[in-house]
Amino acid sequence: MATARRASSAKSFESIYRHGFVRVAAATPGVEVASPAFNATHTLELARQAAREHAVLAAFPELGLSAYSNEDLFQQDALLDASLDALGTVLAASRDLPLALAVGLPLRADDRLFNCALLVHRGRILGAVPKSYIPNYREFYEKRHFAPAAQAASTTLRLIGQDVPFGPRLLFAALDVPGFVLHLEVCEDLWVPLPPSTLAALAGATVLVNLSASDITVGKADYRRLLCASQSAKCVAACIYTGAGRGESTTEVAWDGHALVYENGERLAESHRFPAEPGVVTADVDLDHIRQERMRLTSFGDNAREHATALQGFRRVDFEIGVPAGRVPLKRRIERFPYVPAEPSRRDERCAEVYDIQVEGLVKRLSATGLDKVLIGISGGLDSTQAALVAVRAFDRLGLPRRNILGYTLPGLGTSRHTFDSAHALMKALEMSAGEIDIRAASRLMLERIGHPAAKGKPVYDVTYENVQAGERTSHLFRLANLHGGIVLGTGDLSELALGFTTYGVGDHMSHYNVNASVPKTLIRHLIRWLVQTKQFDAPTLAVLTRIVDTRISPELVPGSGEEPDQSSESVVGPYELQDFHLYYVSRFGYRPSKVAFLAHAAWGRRDAGEWPDTVPPSERHEYDLATIRHWLEVFLQRFFQGSQFKRSAMPNGPKVGSGGSLSPRGDWRAPSDSPATVWLDELRANVPRGKGK
Repeated sequence: MATARRASSAKSFESIYRHGFVRVAAATPGVEVASPAFNATHTLELARQAAREHAVLAAFPELGLSAYSNEDLFQQDALLDASLDALGTVLAASRDLPLALAVGLPLRADDRLFNCALLVHRGRILGAVPKSYIPNYREFYEKRHFAPAAQAASTTLRLIGQDVPFGPRLLFAALDVPGFVLHLEVCEDLWVPLPPSTLAALAGATVLVNLSASDITVGKADYRRLLCASQSAKCVAACIYTGAGRGESTTEVAWDGHALVYENGERLAESHRFPAEPGVVTADVDLDHIRQERMRLTSFGDNAREHATALQGFRRVDFEIGVPAGRVPLKRRIERFPYVPAEPSRRDERCAEVYDIQVEGLVKRLSATGLDKVLIGISGGLDSTQAALVAVRAFDRLGLPRRNILGYTLPGLGTSRHTFDSAHALMKALEMSAGEIDIRAASRLMLERIGHPAAKGKPVYDVTYENVQAGERTSHLFRLANLHGGIVLGTGDLSELALGFTTYGVGDHMSHYNVNASVPKTLIRHLIRWLVQTKQFDAPTLAVLTRIVDTRISPELVPGSGEEPDQSSESVVGPYELQDFHLYYVSRFGYRPSKVAFLAHAAWGRRDAGEWPDTVPPSERHEYDLATIRHWLEVFLQRFFQGSQFKRSAMPNGPKVGSGGSLSPRGDWRAPSDSPATVWLDELRANVPRGKGK
């Protein structure tokens, strides 16, 4: 029976179990062939280690209680009896262990011998799952000893005084950890075209456990990684794989003790292979991630419906697993910049791909319109620089002269000398046509005509004062586009759209096409610094780009000193690096605000923890305490959900760039413009400690 998702029973805000995570362990114990008592002892040693690390599940290798490489010894009653005694030892000890154990041993049933995975918890055997696919090729000849699950007639076994569900289609659901539904399978089951775990995932399993032996040959480890990555991705699930290691017989083959944990295609943990000592690897699995992805992927449900008949055979075993009390910090790596390519080895490929997507979008739009000119308002800031860089690449690809890129700097009442000079330097370096239209007189005239106090010399620099200038710039650009037969290329980015930090209609909100519409501010800064680091332009151009990327982010609509930007965007809407983080987890995954705050604190709580992209200089490596995160997340929620959807509902066309999504109403985000932010703000205020800011 399906149950509605509710928050976990964990109390502490600093516990992963309160925020939809579970810690799982993959164990690789040392074994001795045909020595179940020895193997039970070492299994329990690692189980206790996993418990000390606050895991609620520990998975062990295939036939780990008997050892896998017993060959014809599996036909000896003495070994089978001893294996059952070893299970009894584990079962008795499990009463004092605060986690579930997935263990392997041979079981007799229906006049056959089955290679089984059992789930043990608090003195109870929750179920026994026989291996479905028995390999009998190359070095494997398991059919000499074991029968496949299809030959099992019984659906219940009597084991150590308990009636135990028996069969390949068992789901184990932890009632006190919503969304934590386990399925067990054994080794070869994962290697077939349609693994049992695939059907289990369609039936509701979120954590797929594979107890494996898997001898090692050259290159096989990579294939295991590929299998686990693929299975977890296509099943939208977590996969735990644990393989046999030291102590198995090396009469004909060797063993490497390989353990892996994947979630939705991403590797969370991997053991050292050929370990000198037994060990445990742990990973924090995000059950909310799995649930949210399945809820969004309509084809997942369609596929389940296609296999409805097969899924009817699954039985559900409910239990309460018991989550650790108190503080359990997140061990999982959370990227500070979720939109920024994180892997250095793939950085160049990913950054180039972002530009290619933006360029391809503009190339198609120009081809469709039959026009050969674009107009860009060049401010000397990040966004207009990125748009200009995209335009240059697009025109080069189309074989059009760069002089057809008509750049205009439109200095207003708050423009500084620094950005003014940067704008002209950029247009010169990129060989664009450069124009300048001073909008100060026109802005003052409008302020006078509408009766604004600033027209009489009063220092009233409100939203009207700012939007008069933004409107003047956009109005000039559209009329220039009419005059020159081109399109206005938008420069506003995803971060500004999310926060509503853009002037609606006749303002920077509007353009004919916006290549930056789904590129957040943090990614734009990263992309430009990547161009500089990889020296993709000549030295003078790189110097201009460096000057721009190091400039304070500012709308420059309020008078200042005149030399440097005085007005700060981030003092109004919050640090973009933090707000981009919030945007990613709110819009991409729909997480509760309290979980977003928990993740943000894990990522940003300490500047000296974790890795930084090499494009972020030490002076910009910030940290934020929970109180600061809570404050800016509240600002984000208010602006995103209540104050700015009407702007996104009327945003111009532009290409979706990243998996983080777009906010276009024709793409990833459709929402009412008149929705309040109440439920999100209430959840944040109720569940995130206020604390004290720095």
